[in-house]
Amino acid sequence: MRENRGGKLYTLTYGNPCGLQIDPIELEPMYHMVPGHLNLCVYTPSCNFRCLHCQNWHISQRSPEELVTRSISPEGVVEETLNSGCKSISHSINEPIVFYEYMLDIVKRAKGRGDEKLLTLLHTNGSLNPEPLRELLKYMDGITVDLKGFTEEFYRKESSAELWPVLRTLKVIKEEGVHLEIVNLVIPTLNDSTRDIRMMCEWIAENLAIDVPLHFTRFFPQYKLTHLPPTPIKTLEKAREIAFEVGLKYIYIGNVPGHEANSTYCPKCGRMLIHRTHYMVIKNNTEVGRCKFCGERIPGVWE
Repeated sequence: MRENRGGKLYTLTYGNPCGLQIDPIELEPMYHMVPGHLNLCVYTPSCNFRCLHCQNWHISQRSPEELVTRSISPEGVVEETLNSGCKSISHSINEPIVFYEYMLDIVKRAKGRGDEKLLTLLHTNGSLNPEPLRELLKYMDGITVDLKGFTEEFYRKESSAELWPVLRTLKVIKEEGVHLEIVNLVIPTLNDSTRDIRMMCEWIAENLAIDVPLHFTRFFPQYKLTHLPPTPIKTLEKAREIAFEVGLKYIYIGNVPGHEANSTYCPKCGRMLIHRTHYMVIKNNTEVGRCKFCGERIPGVWE
C-alpha cells in the first residue's frame, strides 16, 4: 500500500477506497454510540496483519492493484456521508492505519463542519504507534479494538504480529478519554482457553476500566482456518461468565443472532436498556446516557 519513488514513500490508498458501505453502527461492533443509527464505513485494500482467520481476506490480503477502487476526496466522503443520511463515518473492514493519512483528513473535515455533527469511529487491530494514535484520537468519538488473543504466541502464529503494541494502544486510548470497545474473536483450540480469557479480562479490569464494553464474537471457518469448527455458543457464554466474575460490566456475545447477550443491561438494576436482535435495535431505554429506570450512568457516546 506504499511505494518507494526516488527515496520517498508514497501512499497508494489515499483517496482510493474500494468501498463506502452503509451499515448499522452495531456492525462495527460499536454498541454504546447512539444505538441504531446508520454509519458510512470507509475501507481500502491491504492490511499490516496476516490473520489466518480473516473474514475480509479478499480485501485485506490484496494490494491496491488487485481491487477495483474509486477516486473520492476526504471532502467527498464527508458529503456522501451526509447525503446518505448517516450520522457517523467509520474506518474498518481492512486495517485503517494502512490509509492513515486519508483517514486523518476525513475525520478532520468531518469535525471541521459547523453546520452538521458527524460522529467518527476507528476499528483497528491496535498496532499503531502512540504519536500518530494520539493525533488521530483528537478527532475520534469512538474506537473499536480487536484484541485477538492474550498470548504473544497466538499473535505470532495466527496474525504474524505482536500483542504488546495492542495493549499499549488500549492504554493510550483510555488515557485520552476516547470511548473504547474491545472485540475478542473466540477461535476453537487457538485462543479459547478459560485461563487466557480470564487473564485478558483481569488485564482489562486492572489497566483500563471495568465498564469498557467487551464483545466475545463467534468464529466461523474462514480463509486459512476452514478446518476448524464454528465456536460453540457455550464457549462464548463461559467467556462472558468469566468476564462477569472478574467484575466487567458490559459483556456481549456477537455473531449469534437472537442471543440475549446481544442486548445491553443496566449493571445496577439489571433491566434491559437496549434490546437488540443481531444488529437491529428493537428498543432503547437509555435517556441521555443513563438508565431510564434507575438513573445509572452508562459509558458511551449518546448524542
